[in-house]
Amino acid sequence: MGEIKLIGIQKAFGKDVVIPDLNLTIEDGSFTVLVGPSGCGKSTTLRMVAGLEVPTAGQILIDNEDVTSMPSGKRGIAMVFQNYAIYPTMTVSGNIEFGLINNKVPKAERKRLISEIADIVGLTPYLDRKPSALSGGQRQRVALARAMVKKPKVFLLDEPLSNLDAKLRAAMRVELKQLHQRLGTTFVYVTHDQVEAMSMADNIVLMDKGIIQQSSNPATIYHRPQNIFTACFIGTPPMNIFENGLENVKFGARPEKISLEPIEGQAFRLKVDVSTKEMLGAECIYYCNSKLGQIIIKSPDDYPQKELMGYIAYKDLHFFDADSNRIDINDQLKADLDRICD
Repeated sequence: MGEIKLIGIQKAFGKDVVIPDLNLTIEDGSFTVLVGPSGCGKSTTLRMVAGLEVPTAGQILIDNEDVTSMPSGKRGIAMVFQNYAIYPTMTVSGNIEFGLINNKVPKAERKRLISEIADIVGLTPYLDRKPSALSGGQRQRVALARAMVKKPKVFLLDEPLSNLDAKLRAAMRVELKQLHQRLGTTFVYVTHDQVEAMSMADNIVLMDKGIIQQSSNPATIYHRPQNIFTACFIGTPPMNIFENGLENVKFGARPEKISLEPIEGQAFRLKVDVSTKEMLGAECIYYCNSKLGQIIIKSPDDYPQKELMGYIAYKDLHFFDADSNRIDINDQLKADLDRICD
């Protein structure tokens, strides 16, 4: 079991309040990703769960046991760091075995565990090599193996793929997800990369300035963002937000939901002037100007014209109030949209 509860967590460094009031439940066995811009408090939150930082106020529970003041080594957690933190003078086998020796695990049991874990993460052929003879992805597997051999309740991963190149990052995302499914253990993963969050998570916790902006599964956070921050942080390119045209209401649309051909049903129409176009093979990204401001359109088709008409189905529009929080479309908004259509 590995349920985590953060109750009224606050964290300040002197007068600098990083986490003002955090309440979060991470379900047992889930793959939960904490994501947000640099300085949003996600790594600080992870370090408090790990016992590497002490909360200024609040409680941390793991399986309903208060671990707030408990030493890190007694929490039943294992952490994988961004820089791997493996011992360069030890072999792969020695790195995996090190914690077992400290915990006085018998030699025969150590050998069995090393063999089992190395097989799971694909390190069996490399057990006698030192880290300097390994690729970045193999070193990351060593860090994972060293964490796994402890049989923890919870895995904590702090931007573990950030030092890898793009191709290897994509491959390791798949491997980590498969590893989670195989182990069934709680994973808490920190990243600033929304692609990692969307592709790996069961649940995404999006943070900004120490405050949770939205906590939900990837589909919900993408299709029903609760505020403008979420709408613009999740998605590449980000959602278009129009701040003029409707009184006290902002509205937006994802670039791929804007058609450059007429569509069936009720749709918002907007003339656009193409300023720049990126041809990406399977799709084109259009950077345009309009009477409502700049707009980005993602289309599978390559149009040579500089002047185009964009069509957005009403069901694909998102509306936000003056405080940037999500609201639902209503008859009055539909009427207002009809009036400002081109």
